[in-house]
Amino acid sequence: MGKVSAFKSVKAISTRRKRRVLWLGLMIASLASSVLAADKPRPNILLLVAEDMSSRVGAFGDKVAVTPHLDRMAKEGVRYTQVFATAGVCAPSRAAIITGVSQVEIGAQHMRTSSYTQSPYRSVPAANIKAFPELLRAEGYYTYTDKKLDYQFSGTGSSSGPFTIWSDEGLGTHWRNREGSEAFFGMVNFMVTHESGLFPSPSLPVNLSLLSLQLLHSYYQWGEQEVVMAEDVELPPYYPDTALIRKDIARHYNNIHIMDKQVGVIVQQLKDDGLDESTIVIWTTDHGDGLPRSKREIYDSGIKVPMIIRWPEQFRPTDVEEGAFDHRLVSFLDLAPTIMDLAGVDIPDYMNGNVFAGTNKSDEPSYIYAAKDRMIEVEDRQRAVRDKRFKYIRNYHPENPGAEPLAFRDNLDVMQELWRYHHADKLKGVQKTWFEPRAAEELYDTHQDSHEVHNLASDPLYENELARLRTALDQWLQVSDDQGEIAEIAEIDMAQKFWPEARQPQTELPTVMYDKERSQLHLSEATTGASIGYRKNEGAWKLYRHAVRIEPHDSVEIKSVRYGWKESELLVWSAAD
Repeated sequence: MGKVSAFKSVKAISTRRKRRVLWLGLMIASLASSVLAADKPRPNILLLVAEDMSSRVGAFGDKVAVTPHLDRMAKEGVRYTQVFATAGVCAPSRAAIITGVSQVEIGAQHMRTSSYTQSPYRSVPAANIKAFPELLRAEGYYTYTDKKLDYQFSGTGSSSGPFTIWSDEGLGTHWRNREGSEAFFGMVNFMVTHESGLFPSPSLPVNLSLLSLQLLHSYYQWGEQEVVMAEDVELPPYYPDTALIRKDIARHYNNIHIMDKQVGVIVQQLKDDGLDESTIVIWTTDHGDGLPRSKREIYDSGIKVPMIIRWPEQFRPTDVEEGAFDHRLVSFLDLAPTIMDLAGVDIPDYMNGNVFAGTNKSDEPSYIYAAKDRMIEVEDRQRAVRDKRFKYIRNYHPENPGAEPLAFRDNLDVMQELWRYHHADKLKGVQKTWFEPRAAEELYDTHQDSHEVHNLASDPLYENELARLRTALDQWLQVSDDQGEIAEIAEIDMAQKFWPEARQPQTELPTVMYDKERSQLHLSEATTGASIGYRKNEGAWKLYRHAVRIEPHDSVEIKSVRYGWKESELLVWSAAD
């Protein structure tokens, strides 16, 4: 929903009296509109995102999980049971979340752009595409996040992406840092559940310094938790039952328990600040478990995630009850348009998703889609479509098994255990499948086979379902502008399209015009699609939205950035000049 003008146009009226009457009428209409707007305050919105975690939450039926804070949030909110990431790994998934556009459309499908060795590049989305927090910021929201970015047109950490997206980013960010009481949107990430939280501490790789520091901070603050023991866990059928595998899964549950406590602290802070009744809280995870055959895969173990929305009373839709379940299909592409709609901000046409919550819900989609591409040093390409029951996966490199050696994943004890069992030929039945070449097509009945271990693609009883989902995927590929689909584009071609001659393009300085009569500074983009920011007198950087009021003593710094490009040079402008 966007701003609606009280009137569109007015015909000239010849008599002075009629002009005066009309003017008074418009003033009354404008005042009435303002009163109505004042009656509908904007919600604060918090998006809480755990790393690398499937539905291991008590409120979602997991009897092993110890998650009292999330369970309480679920009782006060709505549990979404059919939510899917667009990829089973963080950077492509986060690129889709932050833009509302599938990662395959913006060249963000590989894990990661920064790990491509043939030619450096970052994703460069189409000029009109903006991260949705920047769109919220343009409408007056205070936006903040912590150290984790990882959007493919940014690096992994704060201050590595477009400076216009967030009002504040990095360690120590909080709604308490905003000026005044403007509405806020915050995205908070919980690193303690990350895959690397299962690495043996002595073998942490050097490039994990940021992750390691955050994980160590979590353990220092909360202590190692042992609320779940190895004998408590249930194993999926594709794992052998060993003490080491049980130990790592139990450790994953215990890290989840720490994350649950961290969520509880934030919810309590909202209450302490009197904001719990004005803040919509959304909790989810960036993709499935950080375990072998989950993370990086587009099986449900890699892309199906839990989600809870806690509604304050004044913003709760009339058809929503506390403790409810919602079983509609939800894609992570739906997060951006839904949050924007909840904030009362216009949704751009380029966004792929639907509004799945609130008073303006879209019709439920028939399908969700997912993709897997290069994983660090391992080339791959898969595309998937899923309805509420059946999943279809197309493998473009069926000769590749899922369990290829991958340096990062191989730090896991559980992965080393699987390699040992594989090399000793001790894996049995469905335990072997992930280590073998794949079929060109896979079809699963997720109602009967939730772990997706029985491929039905060659079963004549399911030929109609196979044909239907095959067609659905083909139709999506036709309209999605898949950067890997167009004539099987090589990543090197895409990289050089984004960064010609392997050099990052630089955004041009914005155009500056000073209206001396009104003491206003007007800025406009010189690079198509660039976002412009400014700050006065070395204060905080602001997103340029409209003319900037200038006082005689003001000094203004100005720069701009196109997503995936270098920032422009810095222009310093002084009213005294």
